[in-house]
Order: sequence, then structure tokens, then C-alpha cells
Amino acid sequence: MSELERLAAGCLFPGFAGLEPPDWIRRRLAEGLGGVVLYSRNVKSRDQLSSLNAALRAERHDVLVAIDEEGGDVTRLEAANGSSYPGNAALGAVDDVGLTAQVAAALGADLRAVGVNLDLAPVADVNSNPSNPIIGIRSFGADPELVGRHVAAFVQGLQDAGVAACAKHFPGHGDTDADSHLELPTVNVDRETLLARELVPFRAAIAAGVRSLMTAHIRVPALDDAPATTSRAILHDLLRGELGFGGMVMTDALEMRAISATVGVEEGAVRALAAGADALCFGHDLADESVESVTRALVAAVGDGKIAED
Repeated sequence: MSELERLAAGCLFPGFAGLEPPDWIRRRLAEGLGGVVLYSRNVKSRDQLSSLNAALRAERHDVLVAIDEEGGDVTRLEAANGSSYPGNAALGAVDDVGLTAQVAAALGADLRAVGVNLDLAPVADVNSNPSNPIIGIRSFGADPELVGRHVAAFVQGLQDAGVAACAKHFPGHGDTDADSHLELPTVNVDRETLLARELVPFRAAIAAGVRSLMTAHIRVPALDDAPATTSRAILHDLLRGELGFGGMVMTDALEMRAISATVGVEEGAVRALAAGADALCFGHDLADESVESVTRALVAAVGDGKIAED
């Protein structure tokens, strides 16, 4: 395996089926795979999950193990019976940032105990559109300032517990009436509204020292015609430049139809890295052959000058 192939593999975060790592994941980790994303299909018990993560680290000690553990409706650790922790809407309604930090710290302690070191949370979207089919109660609320202070508290609580936070979905999936799992939504507001509403919680997350941000598969014509995940204007100029974010930028899952049904997974991966993403998330449907095809596409894109080698 070439050094360029290892670098490409280091950007990939696939999911996999089963309660223990399949052979292809073990092999890919040895070849430089950046990390994995776990889902409820990978969790039977906490002891089992600890063993799974120990097996991953036996292949490479510094692997990033990510999971969506938001509390409330979105839980992987407790998918069978529901989360023991309140969701964001409940925390926002109470509006006690100390409580939000305590909940996040407890979640972080649970995750760290089973070997997870990256939580794809908190949701930093402002719940500004009541017709939104995918955010809703996953948001802390409709007030940008309220959402911002609870996002910051969640980030601090989680990271104080030793688990990196990944605030999502940049630059804001709240004002959409479509689900990016199924199609490409559009946020039709002007730049001033984005700055005053959508970006407020992300600024708060960055000020709180969030380690990672996740992109949204949405169009924001006020910023760029390209989807945010593949937009250099959004990921580089806005996020890195104007907002000064220096952490890891991870895409939402690239097999979601907002990307896979428009430009395709491989081309989406190339465009995301060219735009400024660092990590490419893949969810339920990426297998060994798909990892290989994405890796080949990234290597070819470097050769073609579409992605800078550095």
C-alpha cells in the first residue's frame, strides 16, 4: 500500500454490521483507516461494546471510534429501551445550562467507559422551521442564543469527560422542510439571517473549544450553489476563515441521498475533501469494496490535481 493510499484511508470513517469487527475492518485499520462509526446494530450490551472497541484498538491504538449519542430519541447505547438521558428539546425547555453540562458529562462518562472517544453530538441546529422532518426535538430550541448556550454547555460537559464532541450540522439544518437522508434540502434565507440565527450556536461551540464539526448535506444559496458538504466557500472560507475553526471537519454520511443520488458517493468524497473536510463519514451501507472504490477515487483526485496532497 502506498503512502498516498494510507493518507486517503485515514480520511474514512465507515460503519459495519455485527457485534465484533469484521475481518475487513481489522485489515483496513492496519492499513491506516481513520476510524469507524458505530450504530445500534453494533451494540448488544456495554460489556460487548467494550470488547468490540478493545478489538478495534488491538489493530490500531489511536483509532477514532465515533457514535451518535445525543440523548433523548437518538441513542445507540440504549436503543433497545430508550435513552436514560433527556433529549435536547427537554434540556432547552428547562434552560438550565448546568444541567445540560451534567447530562453531557454523564453521557461522556458512559461512552468513555465503553471505549468511544468521539460523540457525534450535540445538534447545534436552531429549530426554526416547524415543518422540518429531521431536526425537531433534536434541537435545543428555536432561540439561537438559547441553543448556543446549551450547545456550549454540552460540548464542555462531554469533553471534560474525555470524549470529543462533534457539533452538527454546519452551517445549520434547522430551517429545512426536507430530510437530507432522502433528498437535498435548501435553506432559502439571506446571509444576514444565517449570521444572526444559524451560525450563532456554531460560534458558541467553537468558543467552547469543540473538537469537531459535522457538515450538513444542504444547499444554502446565500453562501454557495454547491451543497455545504462540498462547498469550499462554506467549509474553508466561512468555517475556517471567518469563524476561525481549527478542529476536525467531518461530513455527514455520504451515502445519504442528498449526496449519493446527486453526485455519487465517490465524487462526493472527492469534492468534500477538496472543499476542506478532513473526515468522511459513511453509515450503514459502506462495505469493504466501497472503501476500496472511495480510496481509489481519492488517490486519483490527488493525481488529477482536484485534491492537494498536503
